[in-house]
Amino acid sequence: MHVNDLRPRGYCHGVKNALAMIKKIINDPRYPRPITVLGSIVHNHAVVNALKIKGVESLMDQGQDRMALLDQVSSGTLVLTAHGTSKAVVEKAQAKGLTVMNAICHDVKRVHDAVRTHLDQGHGVVYIGHQNHPEPEAVLAIDPAIHFVESLSDVQKLPKHLSTRPLFVTNQTTLSVFDLLFIFDALHARFENVIFDDRICGATRQRQEAVIHQPEADLLIVVGDPKSSNANRLQDVSIVGRQINAYLVTGAEALKKQWFDDVNVVNVTSGASTPTAITEHVIKVLKAYDKKDPTTWRPLPVPGADEILGL
Repeated sequence: MHVNDLRPRGYCHGVKNALAMIKKIINDPRYPRPITVLGSIVHNHAVVNALKIKGVESLMDQGQDRMALLDQVSSGTLVLTAHGTSKAVVEKAQAKGLTVMNAICHDVKRVHDAVRTHLDQGHGVVYIGHQNHPEPEAVLAIDPAIHFVESLSDVQKLPKHLSTRPLFVTNQTTLSVFDLLFIFDALHARFENVIFDDRICGATRQRQEAVIHQPEADLLIVVGDPKSSNANRLQDVSIVGRQINAYLVTGAEALKKQWFDDVNVVNVTSGASTPTAITEHVIKVLKAYDKKDPTTWRPLPVPGADEILGL
């Protein structure tokens, strides 16, 4: 079985910056303890577990927003995630006397800045994203006048008065072109003066393009977390855009030998928040497998916390 290692893969610049920040905090005793992340520093369970081993707690509860989660933190250093955090949450953390470190991704910050600029200019604002994701949560907290769209049906529910002024449209940075095309078309058909700002981040776009242009294969393995929007989009792009079946796995432990019974060529990529060590572990397991010898399907040493975090 031939294994193709697609590039680029692995951490994007936003994830690298966030992890560099938290590694600095872990290694510098001048930052007050305990160290708490408000949410997941990135959407990858292995990273969250590795941080826990290093004494960093991540507060995650799908039933609570970040404002509510913050009530659980009374002291120490608070790290805000790469996905962005509302101004109200930052001000509340500062008022509690916490040392606040903001790891917001530059691409996400540019979306925040663009939304504020167009609101100040009196434009209507539509934001396209996925429910229950921290990135839209932070953007929508900027102003209640922002209209949230997740599907084509949401476009039809937008108020007609939005057509009386310029309408600025932007989106969650980890979406795919397939998430946006039909929604953009529907908005353009319904409103005349629309300003589109496709803010899919560069790293997400490059990884999606690599999947669109992947070598012919029987299967694509995407290494990433089920909660990672960009990893899920890579799976979608392969199935929809290239008609190559794809599985999303957290690591080598999630691979199933029967997937490869009729596979001669497999491609491997990973989400922008997936540790390189985990992806390379998957590739090693696949390259070691010889279908003629079932004993070659065996576990290899799993990367440890230091390897995952790059400490």
